[in-house]
Amino acid sequence: MNRRRFLAAGAATACLAAFAPSAPAQARRRLIVAKRHIEVLGRPAEVYGILDAEGRPGVFAAAGERFAARIENRLSDPLTLHWHGQIKAAAEQDRSRPDGGAIAPGAADIHDFELTPGTHWMHAHTLHEQRLLAAPMVAREADAGDVRDVVVMLHDFSFRSPEELLAELTGGQGGHGAHGAHGAQGGHAGHGGGPMGMMRGGGHGAPHANDIAYDAYLANDRTFDDPQIVRVARGERIRLRFINAATATAFFVETGALAATLVAVDGTPILPHAAARYPIAQAQRLDVIVEIPGDGGAFPIFAQVEAARRRTGLILATPGARIQRQLGEAAQIAPHADLSLDAALRARDPLPERQPARVYRFVLGENPDYEWTINGRVHHRAQPLTARLGERVELQFMNPTRMMHPMHLHGHHFQVVATRAGRFAGPVRDTVIVAPHSPVAVAVDFDKPGGWYLHCHHLYHMARGMMAEFHVA
Repeated sequence: MNRRRFLAAGAATACLAAFAPSAPAQARRRLIVAKRHIEVLGRPAEVYGILDAEGRPGVFAAAGERFAARIENRLSDPLTLHWHGQIKAAAEQDRSRPDGGAIAPGAADIHDFELTPGTHWMHAHTLHEQRLLAAPMVAREADAGDVRDVVVMLHDFSFRSPEELLAELTGGQGGHGAHGAHGAQGGHAGHGGGPMGMMRGGGHGAPHANDIAYDAYLANDRTFDDPQIVRVARGERIRLRFINAATATAFFVETGALAATLVAVDGTPILPHAAARYPIAQAQRLDVIVEIPGDGGAFPIFAQVEAARRRTGLILATPGARIQRQLGEAAQIAPHADLSLDAALRARDPLPERQPARVYRFVLGENPDYEWTINGRVHHRAQPLTARLGERVELQFMNPTRMMHPMHLHGHHFQVVATRAGRFAGPVRDTVIVAPHSPVAVAVDFDKPGGWYLHCHHLYHMARGMMAEFHVA
């Protein structure tokens, strides 16, 4: 990503908003949000970026460091940023909250909070993310060991604007209108449907994915016809930090000839898990350890679109290795992203055993005109949910629609505790796959007061209503 030059929007003076009462007089970091140019499929493209003064994307720090930073908005639009996975940030430190407002063009925010260890990220909480307005926000773990970190940021890309894409979706075009509206919309919490005692969902037909025809898929701003080449040493251990910053696309990650061990999901450690490939839904992160063979070589790392052949990726290569051209399509269609990985994972540091003080049940639904609902309502027509500070709350999801919904809770990590197969101490995450007709439950300890969004991270679904909010007091 560093070879893409940051283009400043001009030397405008920015008025400083004291966003946090405890903000320091002098911030250590400076991040600039502005337009930049990249090349995609041989064509120039104007996108957005979050870069520091040296043109590096986002933040890479050590565990225990603080995010003391000035964020400057050099775009012509108001800016709402979300610190995804930063659970040590108070509600007032994140614009993407109820009544959080936005950074005006030419203005700035100052932030100060301790970074949450692990692979996290920052992104626009609007469809500006479709214009690549996202960046890593990584605090390297104190116990990471002798490994080299390589961040792999995944995006779906279109030469059209997100407004055009959304207009096409709501007009019943773009491959989505054919499956119409499905599922129970009434929002009544029934019983049965598996060991969780969760709701039964309606709806018929095979799962559906990829409702937008994208021009390209990117790994660190580049397609597989012009991939990033990461130079590595023979015998070196690499920690691949995958971040799915795509707006509407899930992927499957594969490391090809290199054996892979998954050690963390959504920035939190798990018991090591080896597999040939791993699903990664929108907003999720995967930390995968690979080791470069002693005799060296070139090793493609793949991210294949779910339910499709298209893929992107990068190449790890030792000095002098022969690098072969990679195909942008795989030989086989990838499966649909589901809960099979989470069912196999166990948290290294699970939540303490505790009975929930309350249970919330959510039916994810779809109405005509590309309207997406939670318990039959879109966000602006729904009442906020409540929880008391310190409570354990269980969130149970049922998805009678034909599309997968990656559900994300702001400001907190939760633990996957149940699927249709039963209850277990699954991974600790902040975004969970809710696949069609596959109930899943997560447990969360609400440990910070304030307003916190719960929403689908297919951002066109969020924009069309699939969002709720918790008020914790």
